[in-house]
Amino acid sequence: MGLSMSAMISDTSNREPFDILTMGRVGVDVYPLQPGVSLRHVTAFGKYLGGSATNVAVAAARLGRRSAVITKTGRDPFGEFIHDALRAFGVDDRWVGSVSHLPTPVTFCEIFPPDDFPLYFYRHPKAPDLELTIDDVDVAAVKDARVFWVTVTGLSQEPSRTATLHALRQRGRRDITVLDLDYRPMFWPSREYARRWVEEALSMATVAVGNLDECLTAVGTAEPLAAAEALRRAGVRLAVVKQGPKGVLGLADDGPVVVPPIDIDVVNGIGAGDAFGGALCHGLLAGWPLDRVLRFANAAGAIVAGRLACADAMPTQDEIEQLLTARSDGQSSRRSGGEASVEQEKADA
Repeated sequence: MGLSMSAMISDTSNREPFDILTMGRVGVDVYPLQPGVSLRHVTAFGKYLGGSATNVAVAAARLGRRSAVITKTGRDPFGEFIHDALRAFGVDDRWVGSVSHLPTPVTFCEIFPPDDFPLYFYRHPKAPDLELTIDDVDVAAVKDARVFWVTVTGLSQEPSRTATLHALRQRGRRDITVLDLDYRPMFWPSREYARRWVEEALSMATVAVGNLDECLTAVGTAEPLAAAEALRRAGVRLAVVKQGPKGVLGLADDGPVVVPPIDIDVVNGIGAGDAFGGALCHGLLAGWPLDRVLRFANAAGAIVAGRLACADAMPTQDEIEQLLTARSDGQSSRRSGGEASVEQEKADA
């Protein structure tokens, strides 16, 4: 945090480009260690690294990718914890700045498996990550990264909105540029207001990822194929739509690909979508066929849904491949026995 921007840019020029550079939300997740109990009565909590863009960077690092995040914390012990955690996960923290007048955000979650995980964001009066400015954007790093990932939340307030759009413009639609649709209604005055800025960002992205409600915000429809087609018309080359119990739909030049969800005993659905995102980036960088990329990403999300934390829960490639192998073996057994398979979608995966 003590380096000047010019020193940081100089340091970047002497190193290989990052596989994945994300930009956006960071914070501390405080999760109850007593599932099924209201926060009113919980007495034991765990503290974890959180924030969607940050979690995606961690997920990618867990898969062996060189990753970094552009964000800001408060200048407080929670901010120091975030730096410690990022380094422990192997995520470069050189662009994690700080502001003195705002606290590091804290997010509480209630855990009522399998599908009820209320979130309580403490980002008042404003989150430091929404204080990102154009000066915080290392243009060389943004241009050179093999994947650049930004979120709709970063568009919700100034100066982060201008900084995010500036980074996308400087990126110049280089492949792979991902817009995480990540619509959180509590961060916006209205869905319609958010759509105006999402549309601008989509025109500069090559990949868009979101669930049905996020697609409704982005393109005005929650019908999966229609939403994917609208995202493509908005400018992206690959649209990924998470369909809840119907699995995941991907639409690129070769037509739609749909993969089913995976059976899992859900512990905490929060963070599954971020695991999906990191694994999606990994598969795209590997050049896999879209079907394999989506199955791999879906399995990563399922694994995290079966664990308590977010960043700490991100799986390795071996863990993901083992789940896919086990699922494939199980499906073969069910098909040979003539039995139906019942799939349950994970929250946020």
